[in-house]
Amino acid sequence: QDWEQRQEEDTLLIERILLLVRNVLHVPPDPAEEQGVDGDASVHDRVLWALHISGMDDLLKFLASTQVEQQWALHVLEIISLMFRDQSPEELAALGQGTAGAEHGEDTRELETLRQRELAEKRARALQRPSRHSRFGGSYVLQGLKSIGDRDVVFHKGLHNLKSYTHDLGKEPRRVPRHRQA
Repeated sequence: QDWEQRQEEDTLLIERILLLVRNVLHVPPDPAEEQGVDGDASVHDRVLWALHISGMDDLLKFLASTQVEQQWALHVLEIISLMFRDQSPEELAALGQGTAGAEHGEDTRELETLRQRELAEKRARALQRPSRHSRFGGSYVLQGLKSIGDRDVVFHKGLHNLKSYTHDLGKEPRRVPRHRQA
């Protein structure tokens, strides 16, 4: 509900829920009770996971970021500080870099293998075709078409250009002065 539509009971309920979350996170760890294996999640970590699964962390982010719900800012700030109670900033920064660094390294290796494979395919294709392209398309004698004199026409273009052959091929058309054009 918007803050304008809330009743006094709704406001009290929100404050009580925030205080309950703060008090649950404020409970100090008891190493004698928590006799787990190294790497096992502590009670605090399990509570944080339960908050994440329930969607409470998204709700806290919303309350912290919106201007309308500014009255809950100190409660949210206290809850967030209690969430990060056992971690040092160096550990959090290294933890974030570790996963990103590992993913980045894996992506880099994958891209490098793809690049090597592509270069190998390109080399194989280069070896299959001849190294130089011959511009010489061949010369053909067109029997039945006479050139100047009594000889047959010698055609120096490719056979696919034969359909468009005229005797004027390659000649520049004669220009007619403007005042003599029709």
